[in-house]
Amino acid sequence: MAVAMTRASRDEYPELIEVWEASVRATHDFVAEDDIRSFRPLILGTYFGLVDLWCARSETDGIVGFVGVAEGKIEMLFVSPAHFGEGMGTLLLRHAVHSLGATLVAVNEQNTGAVGFYEHHGFATFDRSPLDGTGKPYPLLHMRLASRRDANPNDPEAR
Repeated sequence: MAVAMTRASRDEYPELIEVWEASVRATHDFVAEDDIRSFRPLILGTYFGLVDLWCARSETDGIVGFVGVAEGKIEMLFVSPAHFGEGMGTLLLRHAVHSLGATLVAVNEQNTGAVGFYEHHGFATFDRSPLDGTGKPYPLLHMRLASRRDANPNDPEAR
């Protein structure tokens, strides 16, 4: 599938929040339903506007994933469950690292798939917080990229 990386517009926020919620429901079984409902308006009304927000877009399926970066940190990276396993997360991560300068990420400790994904791409845990950024009991692992080469060892830009 051909995918283009494009900057997200405010008009696309409703589509992005649908991708976010579907992805969270597929990967974050540890998050309470009340918390998903309370996070949704915060992300839609505030958090999207605080990051450099980019979409992975397919001609046939529209937005299949997105990444948001602020001050060198990946603040959000979500892929539509219909596109899990197709390399969309890797595409978004590489864009965040190579085009947006991201070297940091905080990942829910219980989301072992995401932890493994970032480790596979060269991120290593350097700290842990018992609560998430909203004070909820969802521990975070703070991870740092060892080098840009680790995000994609075959990319000549990483050398």
